[in-house]
Amino acid sequence: MPEPLTPVTFPTDFLWGCATSAYQIEGAVREGGRTPSIWDTFSHTPGRTAGGDHGDIAVDHYHRYREDVALMADLGLNAYRFSVSWSRVQPTGRGPAVQVGLDFYRRLVDDLLEHGIQPAVTLYHWDLPQELEDAGGWPERETALRFAEYAQLVGDALGDRVQHWITLNEPWCSAFLGYGSGVHAPGRTDPAASLRAAHHLNLGHGLAVSALRSVMPARNQIAVSLNSSVVRPLSQDPADLAAVRRIDDLANGVFHGPMLHGAYPASLLADTASVTDWSFVRDGDLAAAKAPLDALGLNYYTPALVSAAPGKVAGPRADGHGASEHSPWPGADDVLFHQTPGERTEMGWTIDPSGLHELIMRYSREAPGLRLYITENGAAYDDKPDAEGRVHDPERIAYLRAHLAEVERAIADGADVRGYYLWSLMDNFEWAYGYGKRFGAVYVDYATLERTPKSSAHWYGRAARTGELPPVDAA
Repeated sequence: MPEPLTPVTFPTDFLWGCATSAYQIEGAVREGGRTPSIWDTFSHTPGRTAGGDHGDIAVDHYHRYREDVALMADLGLNAYRFSVSWSRVQPTGRGPAVQVGLDFYRRLVDDLLEHGIQPAVTLYHWDLPQELEDAGGWPERETALRFAEYAQLVGDALGDRVQHWITLNEPWCSAFLGYGSGVHAPGRTDPAASLRAAHHLNLGHGLAVSALRSVMPARNQIAVSLNSSVVRPLSQDPADLAAVRRIDDLANGVFHGPMLHGAYPASLLADTASVTDWSFVRDGDLAAAKAPLDALGLNYYTPALVSAAPGKVAGPRADGHGASEHSPWPGADDVLFHQTPGERTEMGWTIDPSGLHELIMRYSREAPGLRLYITENGAAYDDKPDAEGRVHDPERIAYLRAHLAEVERAIADGADVRGYYLWSLMDNFEWAYGYGKRFGAVYVDYATLERTPKSSAHWYGRAARTGELPPVDAA
């Protein structure tokens, strides 16, 4: 993109961070009393992940966290978003916390604070304790109650030092990829169960907000991270516009409706009536889901392009969410997804920074008064070290600069955006894609676990230190 006439600048208190999740980086899956999560089970099931990859060791952050924190500090970052492993803290998903599990996160938080890095805790990034899944998982109401109990345990342990809290990461993926299309753990393919899971994630979120507030200082900020979709029509034909509305309900309204407004969209309930009667929604659930928030996290990678189909769509969909014969879009089998034109990342996702501005401005209107954070944004590329061991990734630098420029434009347009978390700090286990997709600003040699900052890490660090976006060739 052309260089702006004046430098792009950000507020002096803007948070420049990176994000990770527990199962993708920690390893140490059998240490300190930790028991299997659904991702342990899923990744050890033949055929579920590329190459049979799993997170048993991942990038060994559990043992190398001090090295990783020092790396962030050297780059000049001032924020780090990480998730807590539920089964490390509460192995059965019930009962008292295992202190050795909490102690790992206490040490991590203390080390971050000593380096001047603000921790942001995500309570749930998809790794449900397997024992809770065996009892029915998120389609069961009990899981929401257990999540609130777990949230209170973690909030009580870390709330005195951690000011930024996120209940759920991308509940859409948990519900619809985990229980609908089956491409994520636990790998179930039941459309009705996916909608029940969505509701109990909403309920669990609201109950967790209340549980956190009961044990933490009032100064702490509580948010949720949504991978809200920017859904666009293939044409202005009324049928295509109707397809956009249906997918928007399933991608966005199913969560921001209850969380922000205390109600599901009436159109969503009508569209999915053939799948479920929604009788699992009890009196008081929606009021609980609407527990007041301080902030909202937005995760953005690529927009969706849809149209009406002449009939029922069979087989995998070009929706960017993995190949499955089963749909993650209950009640929308007559909607077609299309590959959007333009340059793509290694994930096959089209690069469209304008979608991030569109998303920010939508939620500025949808949730007035809430601070906004970009809690994930980034790109996978086929990164390789050169003969001197350096990793140069100009494509990622261009991607980051273009998207951060859209964040700055949104701030100029009046959006209250307080921070940006690059996905991800380092290459790691990328769910069903195994170790084949590299999103990191830091290159990881999976044989030795040696960390090497890529040129994008140095570029991003310079942006963090100066509050201005350097030219693409300035790494």
